[in-house]
Amino acid sequence: MIFKLEKKKHVLIIDDEPKIVEVIKAYLERDGWRTTIAYDGDTGLKYFQQDQPNLIILDLMLAGMPGEELCKRMRERSTVPIIMITSKSRENDRINGLYLGADDYIVKPFSPNELVARAHAVFRRAALYVDQGHGGKLSFNQGQLVFDHQKMKVIVKGKDANLTKTEFKILSAMSVAPEKVFTRADLLYHVQGYRFIGDPRLIDAHIKNIRHKVEDNPREAKVLVTVIGAGYKFGGSRDG
Repeated sequence: MIFKLEKKKHVLIIDDEPKIVEVIKAYLERDGWRTTIAYDGDTGLKYFQQDQPNLIILDLMLAGMPGEELCKRMRERSTVPIIMITSKSRENDRINGLYLGADDYIVKPFSPNELVARAHAVFRRAALYVDQGHGGKLSFNQGQLVFDHQKMKVIVKGKDANLTKTEFKILSAMSVAPEKVFTRADLLYHVQGYRFIGDPRLIDAHIKNIRHKVEDNPREAKVLVTVIGAGYKFGGSRDG
């Protein structure tokens, strides 16, 4: 299921705290969003499959199906943007959510206005990829690495690498400027759409995932190359 832009923005809120849900709902509806509410993971998955919303706001701590499992299942089926909400502030919890395919996260307690701003950012980025297509297909390394921007897929030696949307955006941004060194902050800006305030090393979780999916040997990366003390660069050679 590929993310689709609709005239009416539709968000599915999955959180087991009614008071928090009501605040999120009120702020988003005031901003023009249509909202659907689920108070547990199983109901959230049901509404996700039925309604095909174009944004998910997901609490990590849920009754029934855990938020991590729900995020994984939704990401397996769709490129829909996911914002993860958690009361956990530990770095490992945030990294785990990004590994599972979340596009952004926000830690409780949070400002409702900040959540609305983040919703705008992830929705806008996803819509741009759908509307503009980013130029169709681009081929690298004599056809061994192909970017399909309309489907947001990377094909490695004829097989889908199954990148998450966030992973695709990182690798795609780097492929536009081969040999340019991207800092962690640069890459987070391409993913988030705004300057990230926090530990930029969170991007390393995505880099590790991408390497396992596109490199012949992740320990000797040739596509996504580490520049010690600086960041990362794209090592592919564009065809044609």
